[in-house]
Amino acid sequence: MPHLIIEHSEHLNIPISQLIQAVHQGAEGTQLFDPATIKTRAIAYANYQLGGTHQGFIHVQAHIIAGRSLAQKKLLSETLLNALYRVCGDEPLNLSVHPYDLQPEIYYKN
Repeated sequence: MPHLIIEHSEHLNIPISQLIQAVHQGAEGTQLFDPATIKTRAIAYANYQLGGTHQGFIHVQAHIIAGRSLAQKKLLSETLLNALYRVCGDEPLNLSVHPYDLQPEIYYKN
């Protein structure tokens, strides 16, 4: 755990592999997770609408097993957002991160 799902506008000016690596390494850097359990993937959206002057977006969903403290979730959010800032530079993008608790009683995997 966690599952890091990067949703993003289709036409970014950065390589998606670089984006995935930055988010994945950001999660590792928090030392909240066993690095062997971090799973990161990206989904591109061709159709979306944004308000304001942003020309695209990146949103990271961090699905984690419930039980982490608010301080740990805040550390994860801040670290991943900083990773996005580093990889995106001055791109006019809407950037966001949100941790979601997975309930261990109903989360199943093989």
